[in-house]
Amino acid sequence: MKYKIAIPVLCLCLACGEKKQTEKVVSEKSSQKVKLMTLDPGHFHAALVHKKMYPQVDSTIYVFAPKGPEVEDFLSKIEQYNTRKEQPTAWKVKTYLGDDYLEKMISEKPGNVMVVAGKNSKKIDYILAAVKAGINVYADKPLVINGEGFEKLKEAFKIAKEKDLLIYDIMTERFESTTALQKLFSGQPNVFGELVDGTLFDPAISKESVHHFYKYVSGKPLVRPAWFFDVNEEGEGIVDVTTHLVDLIQWETFPNQIIDSTDIEMLEAKRWPTVLTQDEFQKVTGLSTFPEYLNKDINNGKLKVFSNGEMNYKIKGKYAKVSVIWNYEAPEGTGDTHYSIMRGSKSDLIIKQGKEENFKPTLYIVSKGGDEFESELKKSIETEITKKFPGTTAEKISGSRWKFNIPDKFKVGHEAHFGQVTQNYLKYLEEGALPTWEVPDMITKYYTTTKAQKIATKGN
Repeated sequence: MKYKIAIPVLCLCLACGEKKQTEKVVSEKSSQKVKLMTLDPGHFHAALVHKKMYPQVDSTIYVFAPKGPEVEDFLSKIEQYNTRKEQPTAWKVKTYLGDDYLEKMISEKPGNVMVVAGKNSKKIDYILAAVKAGINVYADKPLVINGEGFEKLKEAFKIAKEKDLLIYDIMTERFESTTALQKLFSGQPNVFGELVDGTLFDPAISKESVHHFYKYVSGKPLVRPAWFFDVNEEGEGIVDVTTHLVDLIQWETFPNQIIDSTDIEMLEAKRWPTVLTQDEFQKVTGLSTFPEYLNKDINNGKLKVFSNGEMNYKIKGKYAKVSVIWNYEAPEGTGDTHYSIMRGSKSDLIIKQGKEENFKPTLYIVSKGGDEFESELKKSIETEITKKFPGTTAEKISGSRWKFNIPDKFKVGHEAHFGQVTQNYLKYLEEGALPTWEVPDMITKYYTTTKAQKIATKGN
């Protein structure tokens, strides 16, 4: 909320040496801070939003959740952030634990923003309840995991518009430095040219990622809830992590443009399982047996999790591919990986994260010819790229291939990206609106993932 006031300002007249009093209209922020309410924090991403503090946000977190290990893990992480030696936070937590946690949050409403990261099956119902009660929403992806949820999402956005509320999903990957640099270079026609149309087998843009069930978060082994492996609760891989990849395709290929669902043509989609042994399941959940609700997915004593998926589609006439794979555990010294290619008429922009890159995302550019390419690349770096990524250089590693060296200060890591997205959301709350393209693009993003899921599961 803002209001305008007139403030007298003393200005020095350089020509005559006199001080003159003028009136300057400025915008002053209200003293009211954003107050966060965390609902049913079943995923560690809920805690990562609070890994740092924000000047605009009240230091009290209001937590509404059912009793259980998930909320205890959330509270433990907040305590960990509060007591760490370097840059400790100072969150105060007010907690309500009970089966009527949603109704309690709605009736008491001590905050104006609901933060939610947990069971994806429930998330859209939480979002609908929040906006109907006049509460803004800041939610981990995915907002929906099937076609029924997608219809509810459209209703939620309609209500939010009527009540001047903001629904925003946490798209951390936009802040990964190599992805941001790939987008920046794709907007340099003297170097990249134009995005080609591509084909089904050689798409104009591809995004592929590999993730792992067993990993470390905030320096400790991540314990996942058992329901994370139930696709009825978490959603299949083709509607979960793919949300980030579909978002990046929209964000990079058509920046700041409204994309409608009619701009999407789904060509093919498929899904397949990752198989976990009982020992692997125990290591990542702490449970010695499979819960009864997972019996439907157990075959010969092993758990089949449909966490892998691939989709091929057209977006505004450009061929695109998205693929996500979940393995149990990354090899020693490695972690989640990402591969991406944008094919331009003058060059290709490729992100790799393999052994050659020490498993760190690295951006390459491959020229398609032209005597002036190297000089144009140098000019682009000096005049455009260093404005956003100062210190970035291009290392020639073959006759047509360069590797970009991005300063370490821009490689803050996945956990820090949550703070960056949150700062963006707080700015939008202050302004009272999202960019004009964000909501229609969010709707189209979830149309794409749920459409792929429908095709992939047809007949299964």
